Amino acid sequence: MAFKTQSEDEGAMSEINVTPLVDVMLVLVIILLVTAPLLTQSVHVTLPKTVQTTADVDEQPLQLGIDIQGVITINKIPIADLGALEIALKAELAKNAEIGVHLYADKEVVYSKLAEVMAAVQHAGISKLAFVTLEQ
Repeated sequence: MAFKTQSEDEGAMSEINVTPLVDVMLVLVIILLVTAPLLTQSVHVTLPKTVQTTADVDEQPLQLGIDIQGVITINKIPIADLGALEIALKAELAKNAEIGVHLYADKEVVYSKLAEVMAAVQHAGISKLAFVTLEQ
């Protein structure tokens, strides 16, 4: 590769030398690689020891179940229909504003039935709904 000499009739040189830019970027990458492990180290402290306590769980969540026949239960007590379910959920919500619902549904339950029950829970004003599944 031959180099051209700049003569007076060619005008200004329009090429940019990127070698210094690459050098600076490589130095910054090396600095980053060296300092990154230092940022992740934690402060070592000796924590105080206390007596083990149990959690204060006075209010258990409601157990809402749907079996394969579509029968709805609250805490294993059968409910007649979705209207009665909503009334019962509103009564439980009046007792405890932070009540949660654990939904147990058979895997063969029709999805539309599950959606109706979830809508009834939402209409009752309960926002804490959890699905219970089995571990494989």
